[in-house]
Amino acid sequence: MTITLPWENPAADERVTVPLLFTTTRRSAINRRTFDNKSWRPAVAAAGITPTRATGMHALRHFYASSLLDAGESIKALASYLGHADPGFTFRVYTHLMPASEERTRRAIDDLLR
Repeated sequence: MTITLPWENPAADERVTVPLLFTTTRRSAINRRTFDNKSWRPAVAAAGITPTRATGMHALRHFYASSLLDAGESIKALASYLGHADPGFTFRVYTHLMPASEERTRRAIDDLLR
């Protein structure tokens, strides 16, 4: 199933059509709260993990963002992937997930100067 939405700016006239990763059995968009309460949280509990905000469905978004940042993806690209209009917002929210960036910077300069 695909869905067409204003992607980066809800007030914009431009619309973007994208495929949905998760759909209902009726092939419509899943309500995040319904999925979180009916599927995600029960699965987390069945795995022996206490369902909390930190282990909720939104944690997948943070996992996605931290994985891309750890792999060296730019804040600007990540902002686009997350649907943020302002990369500064993305930086402020996810900057704590970039501890490896200092080591990556050191390696890059070391490699350059060798």
